[in-house]
Amino acid sequence: MAKRRSNGTGTLFKRTERGPWLASWFDHTGKRLERSTRTTDRAAAERILAKRVADSALRRDGVVDPSLDEITQQARRTIESHLNDYEARMQAASRSVKHVKSTLTFIRSAVAFAGWKTAADINADDLHRYAGEMRTAENRSNRTINHHLTAVKGFAKWLANHRKLPRDPLALVRKPNVKVDRRRERRMLLPDEWRWLRPVTANGPERYGVAGTGRALLYATAIQTGLRANEIRSLTRGRLFLNGDKPYITCKAGSTKNRKDARQYIQPDLAAELREHVAAKAPRAPVFAMPPEWDVADMLRADLAEARRQWLNAAKDNPAEHEKRAESDFLEAVNHEGERFDFHSLRHTCGAWLAMSGAHPKAVQAVMRHSTIVLTMDTYGHLLPGQEADTVARFAAYMGDDSEALRATGTADVAADPQQYPRQLGCDSPRDGARGCDDMNDPGRTDRARKSLRIANLCDDMRSHATCDDEATKRNRTVDMRVGNPQVGAP
Repeated sequence: MAKRRSNGTGTLFKRTERGPWLASWFDHTGKRLERSTRTTDRAAAERILAKRVADSALRRDGVVDPSLDEITQQARRTIESHLNDYEARMQAASRSVKHVKSTLTFIRSAVAFAGWKTAADINADDLHRYAGEMRTAENRSNRTINHHLTAVKGFAKWLANHRKLPRDPLALVRKPNVKVDRRRERRMLLPDEWRWLRPVTANGPERYGVAGTGRALLYATAIQTGLRANEIRSLTRGRLFLNGDKPYITCKAGSTKNRKDARQYIQPDLAAELREHVAAKAPRAPVFAMPPEWDVADMLRADLAEARRQWLNAAKDNPAEHEKRAESDFLEAVNHEGERFDFHSLRHTCGAWLAMSGAHPKAVQAVMRHSTIVLTMDTYGHLLPGQEADTVARFAAYMGDDSEALRATGTADVAADPQQYPRQLGCDSPRDGARGCDDMNDPGRTDRARKSLRIANLCDDMRSHATCDDEATKRNRTVDMRVGNPQVGAP
């Protein structure tokens, strides 16, 4: 085996006579490395070794950041190997199985379309083409496209934050506006519709293994709490607190969408019904025997159809009224605007009814457990009863001739409340018997320590040579106190 030392900092050697030269040197951490130069030419191998030794010296002395080498190596890894780590990260964050599965599916779909192999291949242009293909060729809605882009952008951000990429290549990718291309709108349940749906459901036959009374109680709980289907499915008897003055239901963080504990208050009458419903259940027994996920909406729509049928039959003796009812959207699963009714519509009904009742938007946000008030206002802001009109109507008191309305401000030609201004400024009321300021030119005035200031007319000039009589400040500085042009004169 031939061997050669190069400048005392590295070693070149061969394992076989005709094999390539091998380089051995110490990296910036002091660890000995051994790599093939992939050449049998000694001069070329020496240059390769010298380059590697020099690079190690630059990193050891801090000229080159050695962490960039690790990022480069991570960027060369396959996307599939990174996805395994990303999946483990989502599972460690207690993401639901459904969320993890759909996220990985969306990412792999974009990767297959773009032909990305390694993390370094990810770029914004290919993702934009993927979004365009979904919109034109597949006729996907903006909401669906958003789900795909959110998954891919989240993956790229994770790569950058964990130093697997030098930067986020998708940071400037913008998601389309879902409001301009809504394919599926949910409708809320009207209060009059609920007055028909509940008794018809309670007196109806068993559906999907759930008795009528159980279904009616299920729907009422969904409306009052705003809980989602899976959140209600997770409720056990031990999560119901129904005996206090303010009964409530709790949902553990592991079952909620935002992974936070939820406490939803309910009305006493609903608490009494739930107390009777779970009286014979074990503490860990489910409160409701709900059917599988896809059957819940069908169960609700079947009850809705039966309620509409009975509502129409109630007017069969009046042909005109019956025809009018038949043309209406009352208790229809899909109305004339294309809005659909499913189980999640009960949660939407909860927020809508709160808004229509005049509840403060922050209260609606708290009940619905929205992450931001913007989400609450975007969803239910149009239902808040006439706040803009009421606010603008207040201008009439200030822009008209209503002197009584302006009396409180003191801006009209009426006697203002003498107590008003101290209250506005947070000061005490004027003392009884207080007099106006005395004239400064009163010759009989001898108490100069308590001398009052004369009320000056701001349109006139003040005295140009005012002096201070205080012993501590007898410097006789001349002060130009002309209104609108204050200047301090020379001492």
